[in-house]
Amino acid sequence: MTRARVAVLVSGRGSNMAALLAAAADPSYPAEIALVLSNRADAAGLAIATAAGVPVAVVPSQGRDRAGFEAAMQAVLDAHGIGIIALAGFMRVLTPGFVAAWEGRMINIHPSLLPAFPGLDTHARALARGVRLHGCTVHLVTPGVDEGPILAQAAVPVLPGDTEATLAARVLTEEHRLYPAALARLAAGRAVVDAPAAIGSLANPLATGAAGVYPRGEAFIGDTAMAEQSHPVEFVEVRSQDILENRAAGWDSFNKAATYAIAAIAALLV
Repeated sequence: MTRARVAVLVSGRGSNMAALLAAAADPSYPAEIALVLSNRADAAGLAIATAAGVPVAVVPSQGRDRAGFEAAMQAVLDAHGIGIIALAGFMRVLTPGFVAAWEGRMINIHPSLLPAFPGLDTHARALARGVRLHGCTVHLVTPGVDEGPILAQAAVPVLPGDTEATLAARVLTEEHRLYPAALARLAAGRAVVDAPAAIGSLANPLATGAAGVYPRGEAFIGDTAMAEQSHPVEFVEVRSQDILENRAAGWDSFNKAATYAIAAIAALLV
């Protein structure tokens, strides 16, 4: 099997990068992490990648214009034969030209159920709005920040007494499961994209979590057997246009395909 060559771009600790490295260590995984690239020499993720035997590169962004920075980064990506980019806490806004060059081949993970709460401080904003469900989204990167077609999402309940830290930790657990599964689908050619109304996937929000928070269940839907056997995530096919925004009173509506999730979580919160 020829595996897709993936570069993971990081600016900090790289916890999602570590999840991708762990997944790609399985020879049956359809993607190889061929490079970890950072714009910061002090990014902790570089040491993690080096310890795993993955090539690393630093392309400093400080003191350079965007065009010069991206040209240098592209040269490194080309030298390593990269076919897919996975952003994992890469704190740079990329230019439309760079994004266009990687159209359909660059993904990001965002800590909210997009289109709700794009940008920063997602957990604090979710708590302030009083939503009952929160989560994470893997999407294709487009010039608009956090606006690209949705490939996969995972939901978690917002529990009574949650703080920003406890909610962030619950979402991060799902990020570490969702990102490898979504990358596997893209690398294997199973991610269906039809922008702007992309067919995406909602991961089972009840599939994992801390004991006593929500029950475990790992049945599979769809034909992504290879990726899901190695990285158990239940996917339900949905259309991104059907995923509705959070509103001040909580979730007024939610995707029809996720009705089972709302019912199960609501039962826990009664």
